[in-house]
Amino acid sequence: MSKKNDGFFLAEECPAKTVDDGIRRAVLAHGEDLMCCRLWFDKNAVGKLHEHPHVQISYILSGKFEFQIGDKKVVLSAGDSTYKVSGIIHGSVCLEAGELLDIFTPERKDFLK
Repeated sequence: MSKKNDGFFLAEECPAKTVDDGIRRAVLAHGEDLMCCRLWFDKNAVGKLHEHPHVQISYILSGKFEFQIGDKKVVLSAGDSTYKVSGIIHGSVCLEAGELLDIFTPERKDFLK
């Protein structure tokens, strides 16, 4: 099994877990300062509005999403990305089933429980 300190994270060792209705997340490579996660959204799944102290980038791998960051809403699709500063309220609604890659700094220790 790969370990955080050897630098390799094999997909088969990073299983996806259901984190909300229609949303699954796999925690991929991570360390104290950085974390990468892959998420799968069913159509109409909602990433509820929330905030956290981590800086976050979301890269849309596939599908279509309406993202809200602060008071602004924008529809994004494959190839688009977002940048969320620490403490900003944000969320999304999946308009067409798809996948996201989320990058956090520092690591989301709450995702490792």
